[in-house]
Amino acid sequence: MQLDALALRLRPRGGLEAADLGVRLCQAAARSVYPCYGVAATPVALLAIASAEWARWLPVLIIWWSKPWLDRTILFVLSRAAFGQPTGPSDVWDAQRHIWWRHLPLTLTLWRVSPWRSLTQPIHQLEGLTFRRARSRVAVIRKRAYGTALMVSHVLSAAEAALTLALLSLVFWFAPAGSTPTLPELMSGELPALFTVGVPIAYGIAVLFLEPFYVAAGFAMYLNRRAEIEAWDIEQEFRRAFAA
Repeated sequence: MQLDALALRLRPRGGLEAADLGVRLCQAAARSVYPCYGVAATPVALLAIASAEWARWLPVLIIWWSKPWLDRTILFVLSRAAFGQPTGPSDVWDAQRHIWWRHLPLTLTLWRVSPWRSLTQPIHQLEGLTFRRARSRVAVIRKRAYGTALMVSHVLSAAEAALTLALLSLVFWFAPAGSTPTLPELMSGELPALFTVGVPIAYGIAVLFLEPFYVAAGFAMYLNRRAEIEAWDIEQEFRRAFAA
């Protein structure tokens, strides 16, 4: 990694401070992140919509299950943003083999249920290690950071649920009179069509908005662990001193 090209000023940080750095990186790169993210999210959204014909709960499951695959596009954009490089949908399309299809079975199975996925995903996607070497690398990177990564996962999950419920509340505010579900209907599960459609739409919007921040927080924690282990902050200072 060419540290002198990094747009971030790396130094050892606390876990939550590193996560905050990731949020700020996502905010700065939002104009690249969301259009590229939309390229990957569109087919998932279409598949989720089509699946409603089989079961009402299936769209939410598809969106939830696809999150690690969607995260790969976000991480690709953020990894370039860390070096000050803008990314467009054409860049994602050109690198689709590496971003979308590499490690696809593991992405949708073993790594899907990892509670610290955002911290360890950069190892699998960016370092290009074999599976055995990646396992050892994960153990090193996760050490002293897994607690914060787990906390970030829980916080973002809570924020996702809160945003979903907030969006669903709009159904009660703007639906025509008499079409909003009553308490007995909510308890029985017999919901009006408007509310049934609103659940996956609200959840999809919440995922679309919040998932980049989750990935960015994990990516920054990953960079922070590497800065701690490999003394990147010292190397950066030496590079700047000699460049001056």
